[in-house]
Amino acid sequence: MHAHDAPCVSSPVDAPCPDDDHFHEECAVFGVWNAKDAAALTALGLHALQHRGQEAAGIVSYDTQFHSHRGLGLVGDVFNDPRVMATLKGDRAIGHNRYATTGATLLRNVQPLFAEFAFGGLAVAHNGNLTNSETLRKELIRRGCLFQSTMDTEVFVHLIATSLYATVEDRLIDALKRVTGAYSLVVLHKDALMGVRDPMGVRPLVLGRLPGEDGSEGSWVLASETCGLDIIGAEYVRDVEAGELVIIDKKGVRSLRPFGETKPHFCVFEYIYFARPDSVLEGLPVYAVRKQIGRELALESGVDADIVVPVPDSGVPSAMGYAEASGIPFELGIIRNHYVGRTFIEPTDQIRNLGVKMKHSTNRPALDGKRVILVDDSIVRGTTSRKIVDMVRAAGAKEVHMRISSPPTRHSCFYGIDTPERSHLLAAQYDLTKMAELIGVDSLAFISLDGLYRAMGHESREAYRERYCDACFTGDYPIPLIDHDQEFGAGTA
Repeated sequence: MHAHDAPCVSSPVDAPCPDDDHFHEECAVFGVWNAKDAAALTALGLHALQHRGQEAAGIVSYDTQFHSHRGLGLVGDVFNDPRVMATLKGDRAIGHNRYATTGATLLRNVQPLFAEFAFGGLAVAHNGNLTNSETLRKELIRRGCLFQSTMDTEVFVHLIATSLYATVEDRLIDALKRVTGAYSLVVLHKDALMGVRDPMGVRPLVLGRLPGEDGSEGSWVLASETCGLDIIGAEYVRDVEAGELVIIDKKGVRSLRPFGETKPHFCVFEYIYFARPDSVLEGLPVYAVRKQIGRELALESGVDADIVVPVPDSGVPSAMGYAEASGIPFELGIIRNHYVGRTFIEPTDQIRNLGVKMKHSTNRPALDGKRVILVDDSIVRGTTSRKIVDMVRAAGAKEVHMRISSPPTRHSCFYGIDTPERSHLLAAQYDLTKMAELIGVDSLAFISLDGLYRAMGHESREAYRERYCDACFTGDYPIPLIDHDQEFGAGTA
């Protein structure tokens, strides 16, 4: 399995990879059909979805021919030149933000991927991870396919190219039936925009509409999250359902079910961390779920303290809910510097250890002499948690208690989220007491699995566990890990 391009090899708490101590974003996809300045709308949509990937961005548009621009960096850097946008002509476009779950960060690995076929050009953008991509890649190479990238997304392109079916739709369906994994795709050819979710709907995809002017039929939009619709003023229509293929063309919107009946397993971590708090996913407002997780945390693991402090930014809604339920005041005791991107390459241990201070600083007057409850969304390696606890103590905190708005992360994700190998996950190696000692807190508690499900409106995990993928907490992988099991043997995830 090649889901980790450059894994650290040191112990979890001492790992010298400050950016590897969090779940990294996945990717974002966006598509527009029948809209003036479709590429500009796509760039705006990608900007709203920037949190899902900051390494690279790309757009492919179509008028009488396909136009493409891709680049490394943030959306605002890649598409800030009016001359570039002027080349992306047409009333239909798709776009992609990348965070590398497979393949190194090289320009040839930036999506959307575009290829010419017998039926014409086709562009593909993909959020997720195929769990049999290596198996398929080897098979395709044996058949003579030449791969230009190291991405599993290119497997789709070759499967479409080698399919014996006649129409684009049937070739795509043929390809989808060959792959295993978690994915949301947007696909553009000259006559249609298509969107599809894997049979279990692990990764999100929503359908929206821009009302037309002067009686025109309006525009259709596909996006990873509803916040991508909001930025361009599009109305949310519905979620693309698990295992559904949506085809948008001059006749309107059609829906196909190439996989028949499916059992949805939506990624539960979208609610905890990945999605933007103003998005609505599968009918649930992300912000409301995160606040409710905080309330459940307070009920499950309350502790006497003076203030509740979020670890910004993802810990803020849960900390608000915790404060409400506990009656303990909410304070911004840690301030995040929003103008620091990925920590630069640090030449020495001394400078490297300052990395977290570039991103966070303490509000000393709020913390001095206080018993503090820190609320964060997760603990991965524990390195950042330890540094933040040390900072809070250095600011004069009398006690530091940490509360985590997810259950302990004990397993790696193979479905499109870049996580460290299991041997580097703190909760996979140590019990709660040892974790608290390593992080340096007076107490540590995670929300329970049942508490998480209650926050999403369900009685318990057991009653509703088959509705979500929670494999990173439970090891209960709903989609077979074909490449991983062939390489490492079953049971090592």
